[in-house]
Amino acid sequence: MVMTIANIITLLGGLAFFLFGMTLLGDGLKRVAGSKLETVLGRLTSTTFKGVLLGSLVTAVIQSSSATTVMVVGFVNSGIMKLANAIGIVMGANIGTTATGWILVLAGVDGNGGWSSATVFAFVAFIGIILYFFCKKQKQKNVGMILLAFCVLMTGMQTMSAAMEPLKTSPAFLNFISAVSNPLVSLLVGVVVTAIIQSCSASVGILQALSITGVIGYDVAIPMVIGMCIGACVPVLLSAIGANVNGKRTAFVYLYFNLVGATVLMTAFYIANAFLHFELMDQTATSIGIAIVNTVFKVSATVILAPFARLLEKLAVLTIKEKKSPDEDEFQENLLEERFLDYPPLALEQCGRAVDMMTHAAFKSLKKATDLLGEFSQEKYDKIMSREELVDRYEDTLGSYLIRLNTKALSEKETQIVARYLSCLTNLERISDHAVNLADLGKELAEKKIKFSNQAQQELKICIAATLEILDMTQKAMANNDVDLVKMVEPLEDTIDVLVKKCKNHHIQRVQAGNCTLELGFIFNDCLHNMERVADHCSNLAVTVLETTVSDVHSHDYLRSIKESGDNQYQIMLAGFTAKYNID
Repeated sequence: MVMTIANIITLLGGLAFFLFGMTLLGDGLKRVAGSKLETVLGRLTSTTFKGVLLGSLVTAVIQSSSATTVMVVGFVNSGIMKLANAIGIVMGANIGTTATGWILVLAGVDGNGGWSSATVFAFVAFIGIILYFFCKKQKQKNVGMILLAFCVLMTGMQTMSAAMEPLKTSPAFLNFISAVSNPLVSLLVGVVVTAIIQSCSASVGILQALSITGVIGYDVAIPMVIGMCIGACVPVLLSAIGANVNGKRTAFVYLYFNLVGATVLMTAFYIANAFLHFELMDQTATSIGIAIVNTVFKVSATVILAPFARLLEKLAVLTIKEKKSPDEDEFQENLLEERFLDYPPLALEQCGRAVDMMTHAAFKSLKKATDLLGEFSQEKYDKIMSREELVDRYEDTLGSYLIRLNTKALSEKETQIVARYLSCLTNLERISDHAVNLADLGKELAEKKIKFSNQAQQELKICIAATLEILDMTQKAMANNDVDLVKMVEPLEDTIDVLVKKCKNHHIQRVQAGNCTLELGFIFNDCLHNMERVADHCSNLAVTVLETTVSDVHSHDYLRSIKESGDNQYQIMLAGFTAKYNID
């Protein structure tokens, strides 16, 4: 009996079911665990031991050590986690990925009846479809998805096992097995298979399914499993191509951990076998035996190398040399990680950091621009122009990232946060534009060698002081989600509106009295207009904090209500700011 085209197609179909089931199972388990699963990864890693435990648990949930390590590369790349804290998780990920092999063993993939019978799987699938289609609560639907995913995964395993049945008597396959009985060749086969499939769990599952042929011995299975562990590094290394220095180092820690672990354990095992001649090496591999080999190797590697975590870190540091630290006014490309789009809580956290950096750049430009109205500096002017390009880049990149994130399955709260950040982008970009306008006006005053009258300068200083205060207030409110500060922004914005109107009227009077030229009048009015618009954008930014912090608050309703209702707190703050910024 030989493998036919039908058998090959069945094998590929079984593999497709297995990979799809594993993906669905991981997604379902993540949903049941909650949206904070990924965020926990970045928090509880103060020691290597904690990192190992956490990496093991998370990988057992998402069913892929590569996925966990890719996620950790993203954490380190974006600054959420330090390289030293990531090593424990990388080690634990290897242990956690053994869960899939034991699930297959417990489910009886050897085809000996019991749990693996079609009747039991049909019953589990039936319960899953009832929960998924007829339950209203999302948690129950997620449990239904897990049951269905498990059945899909097991169906894939049984399909692969059935497809490989003819290999028991296939001369070509038996000759191939004889050829790979060399440990190094077997290890290399494991590396290549896993590099292609990009999942150690799937590769080990295929080997378990192949074990039903009865022709795979432990002399082939043991080095092949170890090779599969090394092959799992390939997708992690690929994911680190666009990462920063520490992100690349994390990927290399994973590679070195598996390479060193494989070298040490294989060397020790085969030296011992040369003297003791383990009977195991002459026996036929079984599904449970392969699961044990996989677990023993990964746990042993972790136990041996955990005390040397710092050495692995140093080795990665030597491999990837340090680059100069980024300037605060440079675009931080590592913030918006592509790999985080599948993990909305983390993606939103990174978007928040990017918004903070964009806010810092825009507000810093505005503050420096007001300096140029009193004393022009070409160096400061050039910096403002450079930050304008930076803010524009943040707007384009972050806007595209948020739009892509919005296509994911977001909760209502997450959707609100996306909307808030998109609103922030527009307002921050406009504040940066007003900074450029003010800088240009300062440059015009310097080039024409003209200046405002003493009274105009004093009034302008008061307007600038009020504008700088509303900037600081808004920035702190956004950074800390401070509702109390938010409520102070609107009365100050109204104060600036009144202040600007008074300044314009006074300047008209000065022009009419001949104390100021029309040319200076236009520049003065432009300065006031830009500061008034900045205050408006600060008001918009502040209200976005309320919309995502306080339930059932909408910007237009809030602004209208505090002004039309005669809110006592608002009136008190308005009176205070009016007294503070008075030009009468």
